Amino acid sequence: MVKERARILVVGGGYVGMYTALRLQRKLKAELRRGEVDITVVTPDPYMTYQPFLPEAAAGSISPRHVVVPLRRLLDRCHVLIGEVTSVDHAVRTAAVTTLATAEEGRTAELIGYDELVLAPGSVSRTLPVPGLAEYGIGFKTVEEAIGLRNHVIEQMDIASSTRDPAVRDAALTFVFVGGGYAGVEALGELEDMARYAARYYHNLRPEDMKWILVEASDRILPEVGPEMGRYTVTQLRRRNIQVLLETRLESCAGRVAVLSDGQRFPTRTVVWTAGVKPHPLLDATDLPRTGRGRLRCTDRLTVDGTEHAWAAGDAAAVPDVTAPEPGTETAPNAQHAVRQAKVLGDNIVHTLRGEPLQTYAHKYVGSVASLGLHKGVAQVYGRKLKGYPAWFMHRVYHLSRVPTVNRKARVLAEWTLAGLFKREIVSLGSLEHPRAEFELAAGGKPPHSPSDDPKGSS
Repeated sequence: MVKERARILVVGGGYVGMYTALRLQRKLKAELRRGEVDITVVTPDPYMTYQPFLPEAAAGSISPRHVVVPLRRLLDRCHVLIGEVTSVDHAVRTAAVTTLATAEEGRTAELIGYDELVLAPGSVSRTLPVPGLAEYGIGFKTVEEAIGLRNHVIEQMDIASSTRDPAVRDAALTFVFVGGGYAGVEALGELEDMARYAARYYHNLRPEDMKWILVEASDRILPEVGPEMGRYTVTQLRRRNIQVLLETRLESCAGRVAVLSDGQRFPTRTVVWTAGVKPHPLLDATDLPRTGRGRLRCTDRLTVDGTEHAWAAGDAAAVPDVTAPEPGTETAPNAQHAVRQAKVLGDNIVHTLRGEPLQTYAHKYVGSVASLGLHKGVAQVYGRKLKGYPAWFMHRVYHLSRVPTVNRKARVLAEWTLAGLFKREIVSLGSLEHPRAEFELAAGGKPPHSPSDDPKGSS
Protein backbone atom coordinates (compact mmCIF):
# COMPACT_ATOMS: atom_id res chain seq x y z
CA MET A 1 0.00 0.00 0.00
CA VAL A 2 1.11 3.56 -0.65
CA LYS A 3 2.04 5.70 2.32
CA GLU A 4 -0.48 8.45 1.60
CA ARG A 5 -2.75 9.69 -1.19
CA ALA A 6 -0.57 10.58 -4.15
CA ARG A 7 -1.39 12.89 -7.04
CA ILE A 8 0.60 11.93 -10.14
CA LEU A 9 0.76 14.41 -13.02
CA VAL A 10 1.91 13.10 -16.40
CA VAL A 11 2.76 15.86 -18.88
CA GLY A 12 2.53 14.58 -22.45
CA GLY A 13 0.59 11.82 -24.17
CA GLY A 14 3.31 10.45 -26.44
CA TYR A 15 5.34 7.28 -26.01
CA VAL A 16 6.60 8.06 -22.51
CA GLY A 17 3.43 9.73 -21.24
CA MET A 18 1.05 7.05 -22.49
CA TYR A 19 3.14 4.02 -21.55
CA THR A 20 4.01 5.45 -18.13
CA ALA A 21 0.34 6.16 -17.33
CA LEU A 22 -0.61 2.72 -18.64
CA ARG A 23 2.02 1.08 -16.46
CA LEU A 24 0.90 3.06 -13.43
CA GLN A 25 -2.78 2.20 -13.80
CA ARG A 26 -1.92 -1.47 -14.10
CA LYS A 27 0.51 -1.54 -11.17
CA LEU A 28 -1.66 0.67 -8.93
CA LYS A 29 -5.02 -0.87 -9.77
CA ALA A 30 -5.97 -1.53 -6.16
CA GLU A 31 -4.76 1.88 -4.97
CA LEU A 32 -6.72 3.64 -7.71
CA ARG A 33 -9.84 1.74 -6.76
CA ARG A 34 -9.45 2.78 -3.12
CA GLY A 35 -8.81 6.42 -4.05
CA GLU A 36 -5.26 6.42 -2.70
CA VAL A 37 -3.77 7.46 -6.03
CA ASP A 38 -4.89 9.95 -8.67
CA ILE A 39 -3.31 10.01 -12.13
CA THR A 40 -3.81 13.00 -14.44
CA VAL A 41 -2.49 13.03 -18.00
CA VAL A 42 -2.26 16.43 -19.72
CA THR A 43 -1.84 16.21 -23.47
CA PRO A 44 -2.60 18.54 -26.39
CA ASP A 45 -4.13 15.69 -28.42
CA PRO A 46 -6.59 12.99 -27.27
CA TYR A 47 -4.44 10.32 -28.89
CA MET A 48 -0.91 8.96 -29.08
CA THR A 49 0.63 8.89 -32.56
CA TYR A 50 2.68 5.84 -33.52
CA GLN A 51 5.17 7.81 -35.59
CA PRO A 52 6.93 4.90 -37.36
CA PHE A 53 3.68 4.37 -39.28
CA LEU A 54 3.48 7.97 -40.57
CA PRO A 55 5.31 7.21 -43.86
CA GLU A 56 2.90 4.34 -44.61
CA ALA A 57 -0.06 6.54 -43.71
CA ALA A 58 1.25 9.15 -46.13
CA ALA A 59 1.58 6.50 -48.82
CA GLY A 60 -1.98 5.28 -48.19
CA SER A 61 -1.01 1.83 -46.87
CA ILE A 62 -2.56 2.54 -43.45
CA SER A 63 -5.60 4.62 -42.54
CA PRO A 64 -4.65 7.67 -40.43
CA ARG A 65 -7.15 6.60 -37.75
CA HIS A 66 -5.13 3.43 -37.17
CA VAL A 67 -1.84 5.28 -36.71
CA VAL A 68 -3.18 6.84 -33.49
CA VAL A 69 -4.27 5.31 -30.19
CA PRO A 70 -7.19 6.98 -28.32
CA LEU A 71 -5.94 7.81 -24.83
CA ARG A 72 -9.32 7.92 -23.08
CA ARG A 73 -10.06 4.34 -24.11
CA LEU A 74 -6.64 3.02 -23.13
CA LEU A 75 -6.18 5.06 -19.93
CA ASP A 76 -9.65 4.46 -18.53
CA ARG A 77 -8.49 4.78 -14.89
CA CYS A 78 -6.67 8.07 -15.47
CA HIS A 79 -7.97 11.60 -15.86
CA VAL A 80 -7.10 12.63 -19.42
CA LEU A 81 -7.07 16.42 -19.74
CA ILE A 82 -6.79 17.88 -23.24
CA GLY A 83 -4.64 20.96 -22.92
CA GLU A 84 -1.08 22.20 -22.69
CA VAL A 85 1.16 22.76 -19.71
CA THR A 86 2.65 26.23 -20.12
CA SER A 87 4.89 26.29 -17.03
CA VAL A 88 5.94 24.15 -14.07
CA ASP A 89 6.90 25.44 -10.63
CA HIS A 90 8.29 22.33 -9.01
CA ALA A 91 9.30 24.19 -5.88
CA VAL A 92 5.61 24.44 -4.94
CA ARG A 93 4.49 21.40 -7.01
CA THR A 94 2.13 23.19 -9.40
CA ALA A 95 1.72 23.27 -13.17
CA ALA A 96 -0.10 25.91 -15.21
CA VAL A 97 -2.41 24.33 -17.78
CA THR A 98 -4.36 25.93 -20.62
CA THR A 99 -7.35 24.14 -22.16
CA LEU A 100 -10.10 25.03 -24.61
CA ALA A 101 -12.31 25.74 -21.59
CA THR A 102 -9.90 28.25 -20.04
CA ALA A 103 -10.01 30.34 -23.22
CA GLU A 104 -13.82 30.20 -23.28
CA GLU A 105 -13.97 31.18 -19.61
CA GLY A 106 -11.63 34.12 -20.13
CA ARG A 107 -8.87 32.68 -17.92
CA THR A 108 -5.23 32.46 -18.91
CA ALA A 109 -4.45 29.16 -17.21
CA GLU A 110 -5.50 26.69 -14.54
CA LEU A 111 -3.13 25.61 -11.75
CA ILE A 112 -2.88 21.88 -11.05
CA GLY A 113 -1.14 20.59 -7.95
CA TYR A 114 0.76 17.30 -7.86
CA ASP A 115 2.95 15.11 -5.68
CA GLU A 116 4.83 13.24 -8.42
CA LEU A 117 5.63 14.83 -11.79
CA VAL A 118 6.36 12.93 -15.00
CA LEU A 119 7.65 15.42 -17.56
CA ALA A 120 7.43 13.91 -21.05
CA PRO A 121 6.39 16.65 -23.48
CA GLY A 122 8.54 15.14 -26.22
CA SER A 123 10.15 17.25 -28.90
CA VAL A 124 9.35 19.65 -31.73
CA SER A 125 10.86 20.06 -35.18
CA ARG A 126 14.29 21.66 -35.13
CA THR A 127 14.26 24.39 -37.73
CA LEU A 128 16.93 26.80 -38.93
CA PRO A 129 16.56 30.43 -40.07
CA VAL A 130 16.22 29.40 -43.71
CA PRO A 131 14.48 32.10 -45.82
CA GLY A 132 11.07 30.89 -46.97
CA LEU A 133 11.00 27.82 -44.73
CA ALA A 134 8.20 29.10 -42.49
CA GLU A 135 6.09 30.06 -45.53
CA TYR A 136 6.61 27.00 -47.74
CA GLY A 137 8.11 24.21 -45.61
CA ILE A 138 6.14 21.10 -44.69
CA GLY A 139 6.86 19.13 -41.51
CA PHE A 140 6.55 15.39 -41.02
CA LYS A 141 6.04 14.77 -37.32
CA THR A 142 2.27 14.44 -36.86
CA VAL A 143 -0.44 12.40 -38.56
CA GLU A 144 -2.02 15.62 -39.81
CA GLU A 145 1.23 16.59 -41.53
CA ALA A 146 1.60 13.11 -43.05
CA ILE A 147 -1.89 13.12 -44.59
CA GLY A 148 -1.52 16.75 -45.63
CA LEU A 149 1.71 15.86 -47.43
CA ARG A 150 0.03 12.96 -49.22
CA ASN A 151 -2.77 15.25 -50.42
CA HIS A 152 -0.20 17.85 -51.43
CA VAL A 153 1.88 15.43 -53.54
CA ILE A 154 -1.18 14.16 -55.42
CA GLU A 155 -2.37 17.74 -55.96
CA GLN A 156 1.01 18.62 -57.48
CA MET A 157 0.55 15.77 -59.92
CA ASP A 158 -2.91 17.15 -60.75
CA ILE A 159 -1.39 20.60 -61.36
CA ALA A 160 1.34 19.19 -63.58
CA SER A 161 -1.18 17.18 -65.56
CA SER A 162 -3.41 20.22 -66.12
CA THR A 163 -0.92 22.94 -67.03
CA ARG A 164 0.68 23.80 -70.34
CA ASP A 165 3.35 25.95 -68.70
CA PRO A 166 6.60 23.92 -68.50
CA ALA A 167 7.89 26.01 -65.57
CA VAL A 168 4.78 25.34 -63.50
CA ARG A 169 4.88 21.66 -64.41
CA ASP A 170 8.56 21.33 -63.49
CA ALA A 171 8.06 23.05 -60.11
CA ALA A 172 5.01 20.91 -59.31
CA LEU A 173 6.90 17.68 -60.05
CA THR A 174 10.00 18.57 -58.01
CA PHE A 175 9.97 17.28 -54.43
CA VAL A 176 12.76 18.27 -52.02
CA PHE A 177 13.24 16.45 -48.70
CA VAL A 178 15.68 17.92 -46.18
CA GLY A 179 17.12 15.48 -43.63
CA GLY A 180 18.50 11.98 -44.11
CA GLY A 181 17.32 10.38 -40.87
CA TYR A 182 14.49 7.89 -40.44
CA ALA A 183 11.69 10.37 -41.05
CA GLY A 184 13.15 11.90 -44.20
CA VAL A 185 14.30 8.68 -45.89
CA GLU A 186 11.18 6.67 -45.08
CA ALA A 187 8.81 9.48 -46.06
CA LEU A 188 10.68 10.03 -49.33
CA GLY A 189 10.79 6.30 -50.11
CA GLU A 190 7.11 5.70 -49.43
CA LEU A 191 5.83 8.81 -51.22
CA GLU A 192 8.02 8.29 -54.27
CA ASP A 193 6.73 4.73 -54.45
CA MET A 194 3.13 5.96 -54.16
CA ALA A 195 3.60 8.73 -56.76
CA ARG A 196 5.31 6.34 -59.18
CA TYR A 197 2.27 4.05 -58.94
CA ALA A 198 -0.19 6.94 -59.25
CA ALA A 199 1.51 8.22 -62.42
CA ARG A 200 0.04 5.33 -64.43
CA TYR A 201 -3.40 6.92 -64.06
CA TYR A 202 -2.30 10.25 -65.60
CA HIS A 203 -2.36 10.31 -69.39
CA ASN A 204 0.48 12.83 -69.66
CA LEU A 205 2.71 11.99 -66.67
CA ARG A 206 5.50 9.46 -66.37
CA PRO A 207 7.51 8.53 -63.27
CA GLU A 208 10.61 9.88 -65.06
CA ASP A 209 9.00 13.34 -65.18
CA MET A 210 9.16 13.63 -61.39
CA LYS A 211 12.27 14.87 -59.63
CA TRP A 212 12.89 13.64 -56.06
CA ILE A 213 15.76 15.16 -54.11
CA LEU A 214 17.13 14.24 -50.67
CA VAL A 215 19.36 16.86 -49.04
CA GLU A 216 21.55 15.81 -46.09
CA ALA A 217 24.11 18.01 -44.33
CA SER A 218 26.32 15.12 -43.13
CA ASP A 219 28.27 12.60 -45.20
CA ARG A 220 25.76 9.73 -44.82
CA ILE A 221 22.10 8.91 -44.31
CA LEU A 222 20.37 6.57 -41.84
CA PRO A 223 23.26 6.52 -39.34
CA GLU A 224 21.17 4.22 -37.08
CA VAL A 225 21.55 1.25 -39.45
CA GLY A 226 25.32 1.61 -39.80
CA PRO A 227 27.65 2.90 -42.54
CA GLU A 228 27.30 -0.15 -44.82
CA MET A 229 23.49 -0.09 -44.83
CA GLY A 230 23.57 3.68 -45.23
CA ARG A 231 25.68 3.37 -48.39
CA TYR A 232 23.39 0.62 -49.68
CA THR A 233 20.38 2.89 -49.12
CA VAL A 234 22.01 5.71 -51.10
CA THR A 235 22.69 3.29 -53.96
CA GLN A 236 19.13 1.98 -53.99
CA LEU A 237 17.61 5.47 -53.91
CA ARG A 238 19.81 6.64 -56.77
CA ARG A 239 18.78 3.61 -58.83
CA ARG A 240 15.23 4.93 -58.49
CA ASN A 241 16.40 8.26 -60.01
CA ILE A 242 16.28 9.94 -56.59
CA GLN A 243 19.03 12.52 -56.17
CA VAL A 244 20.82 12.05 -52.85
CA LEU A 245 22.94 15.12 -52.08
CA LEU A 246 25.28 14.53 -49.12
CA GLU A 247 27.20 17.25 -47.29
CA THR A 248 24.70 19.73 -48.69
CA ARG A 249 22.45 22.22 -46.92
CA LEU A 250 19.27 24.07 -47.85
CA GLU A 251 20.19 27.74 -47.96
CA SER A 252 16.81 29.16 -48.99
CA CYS A 253 13.39 28.19 -50.31
CA ALA A 254 12.03 31.72 -50.71
CA GLY A 255 9.90 32.31 -53.78
CA ARG A 256 9.35 28.55 -54.13
CA VAL A 257 12.96 28.02 -55.24
CA ALA A 258 15.15 25.63 -53.25
CA VAL A 259 18.70 27.00 -53.16
CA LEU A 260 21.34 24.54 -51.95
CA SER A 261 24.79 25.15 -50.51
CA ASP A 262 26.45 23.58 -53.58
CA GLY A 263 24.88 26.25 -55.79
CA GLN A 264 22.07 24.16 -57.27
CA ARG A 265 18.63 25.77 -57.59
CA PHE A 266 15.38 23.84 -57.92
CA PRO A 267 12.05 25.58 -58.54
CA THR A 268 9.69 23.52 -56.37
CA ARG A 269 6.33 23.68 -54.66
CA THR A 270 7.29 20.99 -52.12
CA VAL A 271 9.97 21.31 -49.42
CA VAL A 272 9.64 18.69 -46.67
CA TRP A 273 11.68 19.48 -43.54
CA THR A 274 12.76 16.47 -41.45
CA ALA A 275 16.15 17.75 -40.26
CA GLY A 276 15.94 16.64 -36.65
CA VAL A 277 14.11 17.62 -33.48
CA LYS A 278 14.77 19.68 -30.37
CA PRO A 279 13.39 19.52 -26.79
CA HIS A 280 9.91 20.93 -26.24
CA PRO A 281 9.81 24.68 -25.42
CA LEU A 282 7.96 23.86 -22.18
CA LEU A 283 11.30 22.96 -20.60
CA ASP A 284 12.26 26.64 -20.75
CA ALA A 285 9.33 27.39 -18.44
CA THR A 286 10.35 25.01 -15.65
CA ASP A 287 12.70 25.31 -12.68
CA LEU A 288 14.28 21.91 -13.33
CA PRO A 289 17.98 21.39 -14.22
CA ARG A 290 18.88 20.97 -17.88
CA THR A 291 21.89 20.11 -20.01
CA GLY A 292 23.63 22.40 -22.46
CA ARG A 293 21.42 21.04 -25.23
CA GLY A 294 18.26 21.96 -23.35
CA ARG A 295 17.18 18.46 -22.24
CA LEU A 296 16.36 17.63 -18.63
CA ARG A 297 19.36 16.31 -16.73
CA CYS A 298 18.34 12.87 -15.47
CA THR A 299 19.81 9.97 -13.54
CA ASP A 300 19.92 6.35 -14.67
CA ARG A 301 16.82 5.79 -12.51
CA LEU A 302 14.92 8.35 -14.61
CA THR A 303 14.62 10.91 -11.83
CA VAL A 304 15.49 14.53 -12.64
CA ASP A 305 19.00 14.97 -11.27
CA GLY A 306 19.13 16.66 -7.87
CA THR A 307 15.33 16.94 -7.65
CA GLU A 308 12.88 14.83 -5.70
CA HIS A 309 9.49 13.70 -7.02
CA ALA A 310 10.30 14.72 -10.61
CA TRP A 311 10.75 12.16 -13.39
CA ALA A 312 11.52 12.36 -17.10
CA ALA A 313 12.28 10.16 -20.10
CA GLY A 314 12.14 10.21 -23.88
CA ASP A 315 13.13 13.06 -26.19
CA ALA A 316 13.04 15.70 -23.45
CA ALA A 317 15.36 13.80 -21.09
CA ALA A 318 19.13 13.30 -21.10
CA VAL A 319 19.33 9.79 -19.62
CA PRO A 320 22.78 8.25 -19.00
CA ASP A 321 23.46 5.14 -21.07
CA VAL A 322 24.93 2.71 -18.52
CA THR A 323 25.56 0.10 -21.26
CA ALA A 324 27.78 2.39 -23.34
CA PRO A 325 31.55 1.75 -23.18
CA GLU A 326 32.31 5.47 -22.89
CA PRO A 327 31.18 7.28 -19.70
CA GLY A 328 28.93 10.29 -20.16
CA THR A 329 27.07 8.80 -23.13
CA GLU A 330 23.34 9.51 -23.24
CA THR A 331 20.60 7.30 -24.64
CA ALA A 332 19.41 8.27 -28.10
CA PRO A 333 16.10 10.18 -28.26
CA ASN A 334 14.18 7.50 -30.18
CA ALA A 335 11.02 5.42 -29.74
CA GLN A 336 12.92 2.27 -28.84
CA HIS A 337 14.38 3.89 -25.71
CA ALA A 338 11.23 5.88 -24.89
CA VAL A 339 9.00 2.78 -24.64
CA ARG A 340 11.47 0.90 -22.46
CA GLN A 341 12.22 3.92 -20.29
CA ALA A 342 8.50 4.42 -19.67
CA LYS A 343 8.24 0.91 -18.23
CA VAL A 344 11.09 1.51 -15.78
CA LEU A 345 9.82 5.00 -14.98
CA GLY A 346 6.34 3.72 -14.11
CA ASP A 347 7.77 0.95 -11.96
CA ASN A 348 10.08 3.37 -10.12
CA ILE A 349 7.18 5.69 -9.25
CA VAL A 350 5.35 2.68 -7.80
CA HIS A 351 8.51 1.72 -5.86
CA THR A 352 8.76 5.26 -4.51
CA LEU A 353 5.15 5.28 -3.33
CA ARG A 354 5.66 1.94 -1.61
CA GLY A 355 9.07 2.77 -0.13
CA GLU A 356 10.94 0.23 -2.26
CA PRO A 357 14.36 0.56 -3.97
CA LEU A 358 14.46 1.94 -7.49
CA GLN A 359 15.55 0.19 -10.69
CA THR A 360 18.27 1.36 -13.07
CA TYR A 361 17.46 1.80 -16.73
CA ALA A 362 19.78 -0.33 -18.84
CA HIS A 363 18.96 -1.40 -22.37
CA LYS A 364 21.21 -2.97 -24.94
CA TYR A 365 20.69 -1.75 -28.49
CA VAL A 366 18.83 -4.40 -30.48
CA GLY A 367 18.97 -2.87 -33.95
CA SER A 368 17.19 -0.66 -36.45
CA VAL A 369 14.81 -1.19 -39.35
CA ALA A 370 13.77 1.22 -42.09
CA SER A 371 11.32 1.00 -44.99
CA LEU A 372 12.21 2.44 -48.40
CA GLY A 373 8.84 1.82 -49.99
CA LEU A 374 6.72 -1.23 -50.76
CA HIS A 375 8.82 -4.42 -50.50
CA LYS A 376 12.02 -2.39 -50.03
CA GLY A 377 13.98 -1.74 -46.85
CA VAL A 378 17.18 -2.01 -44.81
CA ALA A 379 17.70 -3.43 -41.34
CA GLN A 380 20.39 -4.26 -38.83
CA VAL A 381 19.07 -6.56 -36.11
CA TYR A 382 21.30 -8.27 -33.53
CA GLY A 383 24.28 -7.55 -35.75
CA ARG A 384 22.73 -9.12 -38.84
CA LYS A 385 22.25 -6.98 -41.93
CA LEU A 386 19.12 -7.37 -44.07
CA LYS A 387 18.27 -5.76 -47.40
CA GLY A 388 15.31 -5.54 -49.74
CA TYR A 389 12.22 -7.64 -49.09
CA PRO A 390 13.49 -9.41 -45.90
CA ALA A 391 14.30 -6.04 -44.32
CA TRP A 392 10.92 -4.62 -45.34
CA PHE A 393 9.16 -7.66 -43.88
CA MET A 394 11.17 -7.34 -40.66
CA HIS A 395 10.19 -3.65 -40.51
CA ARG A 396 6.50 -4.53 -40.65
CA VAL A 397 6.74 -7.42 -38.19
CA TYR A 398 8.67 -5.33 -35.66
CA HIS A 399 6.37 -2.33 -35.75
CA LEU A 400 3.23 -4.48 -35.76
CA SER A 401 4.48 -6.05 -32.52
CA ARG A 402 5.19 -2.62 -31.02
CA VAL A 403 2.07 -0.64 -31.96
CA PRO A 404 -0.11 -0.40 -28.80
CA THR A 405 -3.33 -2.38 -28.25
CA VAL A 406 -4.62 -5.51 -29.93
CA ASN A 407 -7.29 -3.36 -31.59
CA ARG A 408 -4.70 -1.36 -33.52
CA LYS A 409 -2.59 -4.43 -34.36
CA ALA A 410 -5.62 -6.17 -35.88
CA ARG A 411 -6.70 -3.12 -37.88
CA VAL A 412 -3.22 -2.45 -39.26
CA LEU A 413 -2.77 -6.12 -40.19
CA ALA A 414 -6.17 -6.14 -41.92
CA GLU A 415 -5.25 -3.04 -43.92
CA TRP A 416 -1.94 -4.52 -45.00
CA THR A 417 -3.74 -7.69 -46.08
CA LEU A 418 -6.32 -5.76 -48.11
CA ALA A 419 -3.59 -3.59 -49.64
CA GLY A 420 -1.97 -6.76 -50.94
CA LEU A 421 -5.21 -7.87 -52.60
CA PHE A 422 -6.40 -4.59 -54.12
CA LYS A 423 -4.90 -1.57 -55.87
CA ARG A 424 -3.54 1.48 -54.05
CA GLU A 425 -5.79 4.43 -53.25
CA ILE A 426 -4.57 7.54 -55.08
CA VAL A 427 -7.29 10.00 -54.05
CA SER A 428 -6.43 13.41 -52.60
CA LEU A 429 -8.75 14.67 -49.88
CA GLY A 430 -7.22 18.11 -49.51
CA SER A 431 -10.68 19.64 -49.04
CA LEU A 432 -10.74 18.05 -45.57
CA GLU A 433 -8.26 20.71 -44.48
CA HIS A 434 -10.77 23.48 -45.25
CA PRO A 435 -14.16 21.77 -44.74
CA ARG A 436 -16.23 24.97 -44.40
CA ALA A 437 -14.76 26.86 -47.35
CA GLU A 438 -17.28 25.68 -49.94
CA PHE A 439 -20.27 26.37 -47.66
CA GLU A 440 -18.92 29.82 -46.79
CA LEU A 441 -18.72 30.59 -50.51
CA ALA A 442 -22.28 29.35 -51.05
CA ALA A 443 -23.49 31.45 -48.11
CA GLY A 444 -22.03 34.62 -49.59
CA GLY A 445 -18.62 34.58 -48.02
CA LYS A 446 -15.47 35.84 -49.69
CA PRO A 447 -13.84 33.60 -52.28
CA PRO A 448 -10.42 32.12 -51.48
CA HIS A 449 -7.77 34.81 -51.79
CA SER A 450 -4.66 32.69 -51.58
CA PRO A 451 -3.62 29.16 -52.56
CA SER A 452 -3.70 28.07 -48.92
CA ASP A 453 -7.35 29.09 -48.70
CA ASP A 454 -8.32 26.95 -51.68
CA PRO A 455 -11.41 24.94 -50.62
CA LYS A 456 -10.38 22.07 -52.87
CA GLY A 457 -6.89 21.56 -51.56
CA SER A 458 -3.90 22.50 -49.46
CA SER A 459 -1.51 23.50 -52.21
